[in-house]
Amino acid sequence: MAPSTSSVITLHINGEKYTLPVDHRTTLLDALREHLDLTGTKKGCDQGQCGACTVLLDGRRAVSCLQLAVAAEGRAITTIEGVADGERLHPVQQAFLDLDGYQCGYCTPGQICSALAVIEEHAAGWPSAVTDDIRPEAGVPALTAEEIRERMSGNLCRCGAYVSIVRAVARAAEEAAEADAAAGESEVKKVAA
Repeated sequence: MAPSTSSVITLHINGEKYTLPVDHRTTLLDALREHLDLTGTKKGCDQGQCGACTVLLDGRRAVSCLQLAVAAEGRAITTIEGVADGERLHPVQQAFLDLDGYQCGYCTPGQICSALAVIEEHAAGWPSAVTDDIRPEAGVPALTAEEIRERMSGNLCRCGAYVSIVRAVARAAEEAAEADAAAGESEVKKVAA
């Protein structure tokens, strides 16, 4: 008897569970777009080179055109549809909007998902290829334009909105750091009281 070439899988996407039958060769990108009608994630090169299909898997960036849907089962998947809080845009989305970090908008969902991970990776102290001092005692490097460009280099924009994208990521990262600092101060006040 020949082994089965399809399975019924359950994907956890944007806080919801989706159960669907898929051929084992179905990419996560095709499962999202073709099976679940979550079309915010874009198909660009279909070879993992452009970043248009970037989603978050357990909070880490992944190009969904190279990820098999069956391998994503049991992992937390975040697509662009799951970034906003209802009608309230995520600060990264708002920064892209305010600072014109998009032009045609095709790459924007992947850029935003990647930016979310970039901000988290940087805040956690992960170095990049351009980080000057990678020693742990050096602490978190400054999130310079050069750092942002390097960290976002897997996402291409054919319109060339890179200057605005860098500014949007920098602003969103600064707002996230301020929010974290304010939350920390609030906790200190609670403990002191």
